[in-house]
Amino acid sequence: MHELVPRPADAPARPATETFTLAPPVRFGPITPSERGVAAALLGRPVADPFLVGTVACDACAHRCVIRAGRVGICGTRENRAGRLVTTVYGEVAALHLEPIEKKPLYHVAPGSLAVSLATPGCNLHCRFCQNWELAQGHREGHRPVTEPLPPEAIAERARAADAAVVAYTYVEPTVFLEYALDTARLVRRDGRLNVFVTNGYQTPEALQLLAPLLDAANVDLKSFSDATYRRLCGARLEPVLATLLGMRRAGIWVEVTTLVIPGVNDSVSELRALAEWIGSELGEETPWHVSRFHPAHRMRRIPPTPSDSLLAAAAMGRAAGLRHVYVGNAPELDGAETRCAGCGHRLIRRRDFAVVEWRLDGDRCPDCLRRLPGVAVARTPRAALPA
Repeated sequence: MHELVPRPADAPARPATETFTLAPPVRFGPITPSERGVAAALLGRPVADPFLVGTVACDACAHRCVIRAGRVGICGTRENRAGRLVTTVYGEVAALHLEPIEKKPLYHVAPGSLAVSLATPGCNLHCRFCQNWELAQGHREGHRPVTEPLPPEAIAERARAADAAVVAYTYVEPTVFLEYALDTARLVRRDGRLNVFVTNGYQTPEALQLLAPLLDAANVDLKSFSDATYRRLCGARLEPVLATLLGMRRAGIWVEVTTLVIPGVNDSVSELRALAEWIGSELGEETPWHVSRFHPAHRMRRIPPTPSDSLLAAAAMGRAAGLRHVYVGNAPELDGAETRCAGCGHRLIRRRDFAVVEWRLDGDRCPDCLRRLPGVAVARTPRAALPA
């Protein structure tokens, strides 16, 4: 069980203009500590205000919710119970799958390996185009997904049984189940396996400090390069996501970036060019960028899927900005999943339907020019490479 901890003294000061959002008056979980899913939450602290007695603040994500007694945070998973911040989804698994690491997508992390992928309910963003809204935003729709209680030991055992090289915390924003992810990640790391986050990047520096020693890689959704779009469609801001990307890079966490290209929303030449240039200049030119096709979902069902031409144009802008590893996702007809050497341009890995079908690496290097392919465990032999 985790103890309530104060906000670190060296945490960055908040801007004087920052405003807090009071959480909605709904419950999301059992009402006694003995019931399933409840554990003391990390990064909670009492609010030192005589007019807010019994109120707590949550410093797990960039919303930094101020939560009155009996209420929950924006994520729907972190609740104030009698002046104490608790998580109500500890070990409550709503999705658990064994799938290729390429499906995350992570192309430079143990390519060709299997990942045990899991999620609890809840999310700190409410993207109008969310593909997994039943899991992520069910609490906003009066729906709670069915969950199975699985302690961290059970996840580690499933990874061992499947000989999965990776455990991925995904489908919803994993920061909302921070305590469960940390306990699981410790066991996974002890077994010599990798931990990866598929994340919206809306963590605080305090949360990232806890995660960094255990997190090997992350795919971060950079949904737009416009703060207005983040506010309008996701209920968030752009700057904390950029700060997380930089923080992960500084912490030595391998980062890949995904941008869902949505017609008429974030597909302008100026925005995509600026986004690609930021990745290259701030994260490095060999940072993989996945441009992905939008499919109508949730509250944006009237917007058509992303045309192939738009995806190819976005990929071309990425390469023009100097990015060495640009991939096109959710568009199998475009064959945009090849990994090529950043030095000589020769193909190193070819994929089809998330499977590795060609493998030319010599360890972690190009066999032609000997340039190293950056990433995590890229020299690992894939489960199977089918004939080309």
